[in-house]
Amino acid sequence: MSMAFDASSQASDEVLLVLYGNGDRGAARALALRFTPLALRVAARMLGDRAEAEDVAQEAMLRLWRVAPEWRQGEARVSTWLYRVVANLCTDRLRRRRGVGLDEIAEPEDGTPGVVERMIDTDRASALQDALDALPERQRQAVVLRHLEGLTNPEIAAVMQIGVEAVESLTARGKRALAALLAGQRDELGYGHG
Repeated sequence: MSMAFDASSQASDEVLLVLYGNGDRGAARALALRFTPLALRVAARMLGDRAEAEDVAQEAMLRLWRVAPEWRQGEARVSTWLYRVVANLCTDRLRRRRGVGLDEIAEPEDGTPGVVERMIDTDRASALQDALDALPERQRQAVVLRHLEGLTNPEIAAVMQIGVEAVESLTARGKRALAALLAGQRDELGYGHG
């Protein structure tokens, strides 16, 4: 038996996961539409590599499907669990890649934007990603989850398995480090005008 797609898209994450665990393919589709973009976005921010982020998002969703039959409602939010899985997969990849020198990493592909605003946005996004890449892993993870994904400090604490005070410290240090890394680029990135 399968739930109608429009009904499943309004069901809670936990209900959908339990339904999927019981064989409901409509619930699987709703979960994939709901969570794959989130997993991809977080992984891309943490890794700075879209192809690697796609692999991480796919692996995270596979792990979600595997855990569905044993999911116990009320123990954790599905999104918190997924953020933790994505963060752990990204951390593993970052640790494996540490031996690679900066000169060996390919430059990100730059599309051919049609307008000046698109070029400025691309430069700003690239500068932000470069600055994020320069942060220590835990600071990067906290900053991405708080300031780019909009999670609350208690949610981040659950994802990172640390206390709220540690989250506050990591995000504060990460923000200061980002500000320092980006400070000399205001004019170059179009923030010094008007």
